[in-house]
Amino acid sequence: MTEQKKKPSARRRARECATQTMYAWEISKNTPEAVELAFLVDTPEESKGADLPYFRKLFRQTINQLETIDDALIPALDRDITELDPIERAVLRLSTYELLFEHDVPYKVVINEAIEVAKAFGAEDSHKYINGVLDKIAIDR
Repeated sequence: MTEQKKKPSARRRARECATQTMYAWEISKNTPEAVELAFLVDTPEESKGADLPYFRKLFRQTINQLETIDDALIPALDRDITELDPIERAVLRLSTYELLFEHDVPYKVVINEAIEVAKAFGAEDSHKYINGVLDKIAIDR
């Protein structure tokens, strides 16, 4: 009997897309609008199955609230934010946005989703680091 792989939820896909787009924005230094458009137009298969309105909100609002997000994130880090891997930084910023501003999403869901996104895109054990950082931020929520 083979185990069928569970299809990720539309919200998880939105978070994955937002992570990829945050990474591209930071690396490319292009405008958020240009990066979002390029992601959606140039790689439409990447956004398949995603909750696109939530993806857009998550990406745009994280950038709009970046100073507030970093102010909440930095005290929970054990190193300078610039020393984080760009994928870890993207996951942490997006998740911190959700913890601070998306009060309808339970903090345990935010943390679990961040762990799963980190497992998909981050370094081998980055999900453990992300879990620890987000736990600290969630306490202050």
